[in-house]
Amino acid sequence: MPDLSSLYQDIILDHYREKHHSGLREPYTVEVTHVNPSCGDELVLRLATNGSDVVDVSYESVGCSISQASTSVMTDLVITHDLAHALELHDGFKQMIEGQGKVELDEEVYEDAIAFSGVAQFPARVKCAMLGWSALRDAILRVQGNVDE
Repeated sequence: MPDLSSLYQDIILDHYREKHHSGLREPYTVEVTHVNPSCGDELVLRLATNGSDVVDVSYESVGCSISQASTSVMTDLVITHDLAHALELHDGFKQMIEGQGKVELDEEVYEDAIAFSGVAQFPARVKCAMLGWSALRDAILRVQGNVDE
């Protein structure tokens, strides 16, 4: 049986090296900036929607491999899906990452995001893994008019 921690580490490193959807693009519906004050990771995220669906997510980030890889994985999961589904994915990922290793996600739904399950064992890294996801949630809520810009 393959060592899952090694496989998961490879997935994270692959996404860090080859960041999917990286680089700010236009057009976009909303732009948000998030910073993780505990480590200095920074992210500018642009969300393009057609009203109900995620058309594109682009970003520029400076930070650790976990925050950048997690954002890369997140973009793959939400582009072409509706906003409600993207928020559901956010909520599930957050439960896993804050669940101290006790919450398992459906690999069919979350794909490479399950590689971050081990991060739940390191509380200092949870905010790193959540940075892109939190920015996405913020952007969606702004599009929906639920947050003041």
